[in-house]
Amino acid sequence: MDQYDGDNDYMQQEDDWDRDLLLDPAWEKQQRKTFTAWCNSHLRKAGTQIENIEEDFRDGLKLMLLLEVISGERLAKPERGKMRVHKISNVNKALDFIASKGVKLVSIGAEEIVDGNAKMTLGMIWTIILRFAIQDISVEETSAKEGLLLWCQRKTAPYKNVNIQNFHISWKDGLGFCALIHRHRPELIDYGKLRKDDPMTNLNTAFDVAEKYLDIPKMLDAEDIVGTARPDEKAIMTYVSSFYHAFSGAQKAETAANRICKVLAVNQENEQLMEDYEKLASDLLEWIRRTIPWLENRMPENTMQAMQQKLEDFRDYRRLHKPPKVQEKCQLEINFNTLQTKLRLSNRPAFMPSEGKMVSDINNAWGNLEGAEKGYEEWLLNEIRRLERLDHLAEKFRQKAAIHEAWTEGKEDMLQKRDYETASLSEIKALLKKHEAFESDLAAHQDRVEQIAAIAQELNELDYYDSPSVNARCQRICDQWDTLGALTQKRSEALQRTEKLLETIDQLYLEFAKRAAPFNNWMEGAMEDLQDTFIVHTIEEIQGLSTAHEQFKATLPEADKERLAILGIHNEIAKIVQTYHVNMAGTNPYTTINPQEINAKWDKVRQLVPQRDQALIEEHARQQNNERLRRQFANQANVIGPWIQTKMEEIGRISIEMHGTLEDQLTHLRQYEKSIVNYKPKIDQLEGDHQLIQEALIFDNKHTNYTMEHIRVGWEQLLTTIARTINEIENQILTRDAKGISQDQLNEFRASFNHFDRKRTGIMDAEDFKTCLISMGYNLGENEFSRIMSIVDPNRMGIVTFQAFIDFMSRETADTDTADQVMASFKVLAGDKNYILADELRRELPPDQAEYCIARMAPYTGPDAVPGALDYMSFSTALYGESDL
Repeated sequence: MDQYDGDNDYMQQEDDWDRDLLLDPAWEKQQRKTFTAWCNSHLRKAGTQIENIEEDFRDGLKLMLLLEVISGERLAKPERGKMRVHKISNVNKALDFIASKGVKLVSIGAEEIVDGNAKMTLGMIWTIILRFAIQDISVEETSAKEGLLLWCQRKTAPYKNVNIQNFHISWKDGLGFCALIHRHRPELIDYGKLRKDDPMTNLNTAFDVAEKYLDIPKMLDAEDIVGTARPDEKAIMTYVSSFYHAFSGAQKAETAANRICKVLAVNQENEQLMEDYEKLASDLLEWIRRTIPWLENRMPENTMQAMQQKLEDFRDYRRLHKPPKVQEKCQLEINFNTLQTKLRLSNRPAFMPSEGKMVSDINNAWGNLEGAEKGYEEWLLNEIRRLERLDHLAEKFRQKAAIHEAWTEGKEDMLQKRDYETASLSEIKALLKKHEAFESDLAAHQDRVEQIAAIAQELNELDYYDSPSVNARCQRICDQWDTLGALTQKRSEALQRTEKLLETIDQLYLEFAKRAAPFNNWMEGAMEDLQDTFIVHTIEEIQGLSTAHEQFKATLPEADKERLAILGIHNEIAKIVQTYHVNMAGTNPYTTINPQEINAKWDKVRQLVPQRDQALIEEHARQQNNERLRRQFANQANVIGPWIQTKMEEIGRISIEMHGTLEDQLTHLRQYEKSIVNYKPKIDQLEGDHQLIQEALIFDNKHTNYTMEHIRVGWEQLLTTIARTINEIENQILTRDAKGISQDQLNEFRASFNHFDRKRTGIMDAEDFKTCLISMGYNLGENEFSRIMSIVDPNRMGIVTFQAFIDFMSRETADTDTADQVMASFKVLAGDKNYILADELRRELPPDQAEYCIARMAPYTGPDAVPGALDYMSFSTALYGESDL
């Protein structure tokens, strides 16, 4: 009650009012009408009214109800009896409540009110009006009557013919009432058409407009004011105070509406950011979901051309499809951080994306994508190596099989001949020796058959697509080889049985056959080696093949001597036959090899040697070009890799160190970003070199430890880091400007953060953050620390960024509470009601924001509810959450 002590003098003066004046019928009539209308303007809020002011307050019930409505407080429970003692008790409860508000009631007793004393009843009502409608008026350090008079003077000062000096004769012409209405609602009265000499029209105009448009009941009659020399001051004051409260309430409502509009605009912007985040996250996750199955498809191809096409498709994905998604992912993280900063600045709960759309979920999905991408690239390269190996083995199998099949052609028929049965002794000896030579030849071909089987087995192990035909051919060769072995053994046994009968042998033919057979095998092996395809991956390997080839060429003179020696044996046989006329039928009985065949194969060997020389020279040149590509790539990669690492470290130092203002740091970072973007052509050039290496099928590089994958990942991390760091500085500027944080405070925050960031990573873990808070004087229990962590780490990642740290420190020092301001604004709009009507919101707020509020308010269900009533307290729960109420 101390707030009313300054007005006690005025209250005492008013308590000493001249009750004899109330006997003046004109003044009494004015007071009855004015006080009755004033009481009914409040009682109608409770659904009732009075007709006779001295009669309807006699039982004290409506008097207590009136006090409850205008004070907003509950009085003691009234007595419901009809006896005089019950009425006196109710009136005393009302008078006691008035006295509790600092009002001294002089000569007003409950018995006089119960008895219907008009003079006392009007005096009591005037005391209530003075206390609850006039006393709280304050204008420029004046209050109550003087404050109300000063307010009227300020508002009517610009109007001609209006001079408010009191609350009686200054209002008789009606222009004062019209000026008040026109000052606040100029559209309701055409003030220029009013005349000072027509008070009846002026008064009736003001009273009708106030009742119709301002919800101010008609408390006076124009005839009573005009027909009285000095209108009743209390009636005029009561009526004018209604104008004051109506217009001051409208001004407060406008201010409240503006505050709500501002908060709603921020909230709608944040909700749009949330929707944008959800859509961007959904699109990115959907792209990842579609891409991973493609990267996990390991269906092999049968040809090198098909696999090369897959590799080209993968390069297109890396070059064209993935880079835009990298940008989208970076932008998504930036939008998320900006949204969380705005929500913290608005004291809103942190944004929690939909299930599976957290930043961590997107990072996990991106990690799975890159894992699948790496695995797919490794599989492609391995498949290309496998197909290359398969093509080489298949060609080698075909060559060896063709040579073997050509050698075995007719061997079965030869071994099945029974020519030894009619041959002479010399012929038998010849057949025996020939068979021994064949056995030697057969043994020499054993290695080739084993090689053919080994190649077929390797083709099966490598899943060669034409393995069935290879296996069938290999089986035919092996079956034929077994048959040859069996037939050879059978013929050998037959010849050995016949050998006991035949002893003559032509040693010369035999020597020819024995020397010709291995030499023939050597030539066949040499031709096979000279025509054999080779695969090498390094210059050292081709040098090794070249060395082996030079060693082979060094043996050719000795081989030529052996050829001449073998041909000399044949010439000697011919000479003996010619000399001694031996009937040999012109053929060597011990071998099928003849000098023409030896010379033909020797010529073939001499022809293949320069071809082999040319193939080795071309392969050596190709390997030299590959080595050049390796060194070219390595020279660039060894520069770009350390450059990326250095830039990452420099950006980390800029974000941690305190050099200059945030704007200086932001400018420095943007310069870094520009220099990084300008470096992109070198990355593209390196990509081009890498493509040349892949097209050349180069799979290793001993000149550098950097791969293109390392460079790509480092480059993407560098772009993401600089963008994220710039976004953090921008959010710090946004926080600083919104919270009014000085540069010195920011430096102090950064110094504290860096001190406890022991790992120098730019983030603190939970234990470091707790230690920091304790050092700053916080008395932390587990519950309090958990509450703080939920603010600075809404995603529960166990870390605290510098942005979250300064947000928390600035929030701790905040002077205002947006939620309380919004609720206070709604309280002003609601007035004395416990609810707010939808039409009131639509009248005070812009249409879209009014509907936004209505959609988030629950229906009001209190005892005083009316149709369309809304519980405005439910809006705070929807907007700020239960924890902030």
